[in-house]
Amino acid sequence: MKTIIITVILAIVGCHSLFAQNENHTQLSTFNSQLNKVLTSIAENNTTLRALRETANAQKLDNKTGIYLSNPEVEFNYLWGNPGETGNRTDVNIKQNFDIPTLTGMKRKVADGQNNLVEWQYKADRMNILLEAKLYCIELIFYNALRRALDVRRQHAEIIAEGYKLRLDKGDANLLEYNKVQLNLSSVQGEISRIDVERSALVSQLKRLNGGIDITMDDYQYDNISLPADFDEWFLQAAQKNPVLEYARQEIEVGKQQVSLNKAMRLPTFSAGYMSEKVVGQQYQGLTLGISIPLWENKKRVKQAKASVAAAESREADSRQQFYNHLKILYSRVAGLEMTAQKYRQSLATVNNTDLLKKALDAGEISLLDYILEIGLYYDAINKTLEAERDYQKAFAEMSAVELCISPH
Repeated sequence: MKTIIITVILAIVGCHSLFAQNENHTQLSTFNSQLNKVLTSIAENNTTLRALRETANAQKLDNKTGIYLSNPEVEFNYLWGNPGETGNRTDVNIKQNFDIPTLTGMKRKVADGQNNLVEWQYKADRMNILLEAKLYCIELIFYNALRRALDVRRQHAEIIAEGYKLRLDKGDANLLEYNKVQLNLSSVQGEISRIDVERSALVSQLKRLNGGIDITMDDYQYDNISLPADFDEWFLQAAQKNPVLEYARQEIEVGKQQVSLNKAMRLPTFSAGYMSEKVVGQQYQGLTLGISIPLWENKKRVKQAKASVAAAESREADSRQQFYNHLKILYSRVAGLEMTAQKYRQSLATVNNTDLLKKALDAGEISLLDYILEIGLYYDAINKTLEAERDYQKAFAEMSAVELCISPH
């Protein structure tokens, strides 16, 4: 029986060493490299992103239509005279219309601004998809680590169950005690099965985001991350990268350009061309000039454009305030979760009663079932540590999601 207990203790020490490694993230973890690889793959293979990219390109081309001069007009008339001796008449008329917004490039500037809006919208969609993938990866890391811990716990349960089977056969243990250790083993095995289902689901989600291509994420440790010391200073940088805020700012600029364009649309439209008229014995030819005064066609367009700018400014202010509040909440949550994770890690590293439990068991001060119960508390601490690490990483990923607009880390 002492041999069995020693084996259990060695396994527990190995389990403790597994989680103690978390104190040296930079040297032991390759989470960032795996994460970058996964996100890069998804950015390249995601079918939704591919469709969004094609849609954005089509929208950009559509925005570029209608920014050029209208088509030139060519008119030809052949008229028969009556009576016949008057002869026939031939007219040729070539005309081109000109408008100030097109000549000054106002339409092109508005189209360029609209294309910037399309690009910022695509970046926002891309950020959301990559953030979804990153959260799946963090969750998968959690289940990988939990699976490793459960493997060690299952080994303990199997050793204890085997030991009690031997004691039951020798008459040193009763059936009730044996059933308890068997129930403990079944509980661990059932939890492993549940974890495997969750891991499989996460891998399937990543495969879906990767365009149906398999993805491997087998790491079980997170890389070290640090919370910005000054929130307001960090927020100013994050606000410059946020595609939603950039979209709102660009929308204001496009609105102002539209106001200028609509004002220019109230200016007269000119036309110039060549005209020729030929009859029997006579021919007339020369230049033609025309002007069109927009008295009613563009009525209230300027007023509507100004109202749109005011609305865009209101949306931009609201978006910035909402973004600030959202990040402030996440910042506080990350700080709290970071402290919680640190406390759990310190507890695992410093408060380890396994040796004391062994001595108490050897001295007969506690029963084996009491020993199992105390070890169960240690495993609960491991689970809570992993959960705190996961929640901390996920909250930080949401807070720093704007970084995904630049590169997938």
